[in-house]
Amino acid sequence: MEEITWESPGIADGIAAIRSASPFVYGLTNYVAANLSANVLLAVGAGPAIGAAADFPTVFPAGAGGVWINTAALISNPAEPLVDAARTAHAAGTPWVLDPVAAGAGAIEYDAFVKALLDHRPTVIRGNASELVALAGGDSTGKGVETTLSSADATGAVEELARRTGAVVAVSGPTDYLTDGARTVAVPGGDVRLTQVTGAGCSLGALIAGALAVVPDPLTATAVAHVAFATAAERAGARTTGTGSFAVALLDELSLLGT
Repeated sequence: MEEITWESPGIADGIAAIRSASPFVYGLTNYVAANLSANVLLAVGAGPAIGAAADFPTVFPAGAGGVWINTAALISNPAEPLVDAARTAHAAGTPWVLDPVAAGAGAIEYDAFVKALLDHRPTVIRGNASELVALAGGDSTGKGVETTLSSADATGAVEELARRTGAVVAVSGPTDYLTDGARTVAVPGGDVRLTQVTGAGCSLGALIAGALAVVPDPLTATAVAHVAFATAAERAGARTTGTGSFAVALLDELSLLGT
């Protein structure tokens, strides 16, 4: 299986394209992750807007370069804004990312809502192994927002999910695996403290949306985001000790990538 790193062709160019274009990226996410998600996008030069105020979900996706929908936004929003944003993005041809946080953790009504969003054809689906295995129709194994499976355990399920939905599917873990159903690539690296900072995985969905705004091929765009995140995390981890300083350093390193 091919490994994609910062030195791979097109990765640094993708980050440079975000900085050059400064795309508008719209998202719906949970209040826990919103701040970090916005700052991750700002660190690479994108312009984020987050939230479901008034008619944002029916207007902003049509004019955005990319959209991400973290289904844990239901914590503080009704279902309609998420559906509106997904429907609007799909109708406008705006690439969008589905992040099915806590899918497969046993909340039956919630899981049904997440699966219904697939009708609006996300461009990319990203999550942890338990979430994506459950979304693919496998056993529900998640514990809240945490996975009980490794990313390697989920490769078969995510490939099948990609073929069934037409989306690129990305599973995060010690090694990330990204697939369009025909081609699967691995992104190594990162830092274990990504699992100890609130909203880190959620903000990766935002970064994917930013890359989709400027990189035409969805698998390549997803790789750009994952490699950038892993590279920045490795560099942040090399110069910090605790989780608080790591979170700040992660943003610093993202802002310095390619400069």
